[in-house]
Amino acid sequence: MTIRYLVFGFAITLCNLANAQQAAIRNNYKDEKGLPHLKIEREMIYTPGNSWLYNHHAAIIEFKGKLIATWSNGLVDEDSPGQRVVFSVSSDFEHWSAPGIIAEPEKAANGMQKVLTAAGLYKYNGKLVAYYGEYEKDRTHTHLWAKTSTDGEHWSSPIDMHIPLIPNHGPEAIKNGRLIISGNFSFPYTDDPTGISGWKMTSFYLDSLYKQDNSAAFYKPAEKLGLPPLCEGSFFQTDDNIIHMLLRVTGKGWKGKLWLTESKDNGTSWSRPVETAFTDNDSKFHFGRLPDKRYYYVGIPDTLHHYDRNPLVLAISADGRSFNKQYIIADELYQLKTKGLYKGGQYGYPHTVIWNGYMYVIISRQKEAIEVIRFKLDQLKGL
Repeated sequence: MTIRYLVFGFAITLCNLANAQQAAIRNNYKDEKGLPHLKIEREMIYTPGNSWLYNHHAAIIEFKGKLIATWSNGLVDEDSPGQRVVFSVSSDFEHWSAPGIIAEPEKAANGMQKVLTAAGLYKYNGKLVAYYGEYEKDRTHTHLWAKTSTDGEHWSSPIDMHIPLIPNHGPEAIKNGRLIISGNFSFPYTDDPTGISGWKMTSFYLDSLYKQDNSAAFYKPAEKLGLPPLCEGSFFQTDDNIIHMLLRVTGKGWKGKLWLTESKDNGTSWSRPVETAFTDNDSKFHFGRLPDKRYYYVGIPDTLHHYDRNPLVLAISADGRSFNKQYIIADELYQLKTKGLYKGGQYGYPHTVIWNGYMYVIISRQKEAIEVIRFKLDQLKGL
C-alpha cells in the first residue's frame, strides 16, 4: 500500500508540475476585433513573374548599415528538387536588389537535384553568415551548410556545419554568449562566437530516436513518446536564465496551442514538452526581446481560420509568461498568382529584427512573394 501511495503521489506531483508549466506561458487572443493596428510601412521585396514561383522561409538582418534578406526560392512547388537559396539587399528599406544566389543545389547520386532551404542569418565581428539546409527529395541525407560574406553580397565557398539539421531560425545568442539554433525538435549549440564550428546536437528526444531533423523527421519520435508532431521552435531567455523554446504542433488533432520545452543549463538539455495556453494557427512564429526588456512574439495566434495565417500579430509580455498586450501588424490580403504544392497562407513564417528604432518583420505571402514590414517601436511606449 505504501509503495502504491508513493507512486500515486509522485504521479500527482508530475501532473501538478506539468499543469504549472502549461499555465506559465499564455496569451489572451480571441479575435482581431478591437485590437489596435500598428502604424506600419511595407515593401514587397520579391514577387515572381513566370518562373521561380515558390518563395518561403525568409529571414532578415541588419549588416553594416544595410538590410539583408534571404529566403528559399523554388521552381513551382514547396521544398522540391532544384530549390535554392537567394538574397536581396536594401540600403533604405524602400528599394531592394534583384535576388542574388547564395547557394544552388547539387545533384544526388540518383541524378536528381537536391533541395536547399534558407536557414537564417547571423553576424559577428564584421562577417555575415548565411545558413542553409540540404536534403534529397525523399527527405534523407539532411545536412547544414553555411557561407560567409564581408559585404552581404559576395559569398564564400560552402562550409560544413557537420550536423543533420534544417533549422527553423538561424543562431541566436543567449546571455552567456552561447549560440543556439531553433530546429524542429533539436536545438544545436556552440560556444564558437563566429557560429561556424563546434555545433553539438541536443534535443528533448534521446539520440536513439532520431538521425536527422527536417520537415519530415519529427513524426516518428513524437509517436514513440506519445507526443504530438512538434516542430519549428523559437525561444527566448528570461532573467532567471531559463530558456523557453516554444514549438508549433501540426498533423491531425492536437492543433491550436503552442507547446513548450525548457532548458535550465544553457541549452545542454531540454525538458519533456507540454502544451501551453498560447493559441496558434499552425504556423511558424518568432520570439524576441524589446530594447525596454519586454518580451515579444510575432505570429498568427488565430485558431478560427486554420492555415489562413492571418492576421499577423505582435504580442508583448512584461514577465515572459503572460503575453497580454496584442496588436495587429497587418491583415491585408494577397492574391495568389500561380498555384503550387502547399502554397497558401497570407503571412507565412515571420522573422524579426530590431534596428535603429524599428522592428522589421519579413514574411512570405501565400508562399509566393516576399514582403517586409516595419514599424516604429515608440508606438509601444507605455502600452
